[in-house]
Amino acid sequence: MTALVAALGHGGALGWLCTVVVAGAGLASGVRWLRVAQREHYVAGSVSRFALRWWRSSPLNAALATSALAGAVASGFVPGAALVCAVAVTVGPVGLRWRGTSAPLVLTRRLRTLGATWVVLEVMVVAAGVALGAGPVVAALVASCTPVVVDGALALTAPLEGLVGRRFVDRAAQRLRQVAPTVVAITGSYGKTSTKGYVGHLVAGARTVVTSPASFNNRAGLARTINEQLVPGTEVFVAEMGTFGPGEIADLCRWVPPDISVITAIGPVHLERFGSEERIVAAKSEILARAPVVVLMVDDPRLAAVADRCEADGNVVWRCSARLAPEPAGTHRGEADERHVVAILDAGGLTVWTAGRLLTSEVACTAQPSNVACAVAVALELGVPAAEVATRLRSLPVAAHRLEA
Repeated sequence: MTALVAALGHGGALGWLCTVVVAGAGLASGVRWLRVAQREHYVAGSVSRFALRWWRSSPLNAALATSALAGAVASGFVPGAALVCAVAVTVGPVGLRWRGTSAPLVLTRRLRTLGATWVVLEVMVVAAGVALGAGPVVAALVASCTPVVVDGALALTAPLEGLVGRRFVDRAAQRLRQVAPTVVAITGSYGKTSTKGYVGHLVAGARTVVTSPASFNNRAGLARTINEQLVPGTEVFVAEMGTFGPGEIADLCRWVPPDISVITAIGPVHLERFGSEERIVAAKSEILARAPVVVLMVDDPRLAAVADRCEADGNVVWRCSARLAPEPAGTHRGEADERHVVAILDAGGLTVWTAGRLLTSEVACTAQPSNVACAVAVALELGVPAAEVATRLRSLPVAAHRLEA
């Protein structure tokens, strides 16, 4: 028995207790990092980058991170120091919730596989530390570096997930070809979820429409939506497409080729992943490459330039705005264009013009006018009568997490 206790780590019973406590704290803190992995589209390396930003986000979090590492190092000499690490990784990073609001943890098959792999990795490393007589220090280091271990689990499971995902994607691509709906693809730094909902609402009175559920905006989510919801007779499929890096939207468009593509807005959302807003524009613009019709919010000069390029390339271009054109009428480029939509929200309500003509006015709602303008453009392009669009604008749904990325 004495030999067994000694093998559990220097410090005897105290070393064993510290090893168990800090290992448990590491496993418990891992729940928040699994949520981050899911939110970051399961990209290996993304969890560590996200963790580094959070630990450096405030003096308090930086102090907690320093305490965790100091406790881990000190536990090599004093086993009880590992408890400092346990407290730090449990409390911090302060502000990163255990349960998300806009992106709560969803226990999907992929998440369960990732979680099991991560737990096995952590347990194996800690067990090796125990066998070497360094249980407290190894457990503390592992707990401090849980995001790195989660990234390791992501890398290990990536080949399997690629094979599993390919099967579902191939089935979805085949179903999409069989049903052959008009595909509307929507992206943007913010506003894409709201715009998707508005498009579905405005079109539903005239066409059979399916919209991808909230947060189902990546490869797995869109494949699942198509496989489970796209039925024969569906005339319009509205797909939200998100991106956490260059090439992701281009990959989606290869098997979900859009007929109409929409960019709602460009902003500094996820700027840390892209490095600059110009790279965000380039990544979002991947959605336009295969679409004959594009809808763009041209109040942003960068998207106005994209609209001009698309038009020069022969695309049908809808220009949308949330600003009134200057007087006299016709002095603003595109104001009298058949494919120009303006939506204004003021104290009197929502007012929408298209091609310089009033579509509807004094609509009581709280919708973001730029999103409404894009949705109206899509509905009109799909052949929904203007009168029907005007009527359905008066019952727009309230979108959860409006302006969310």
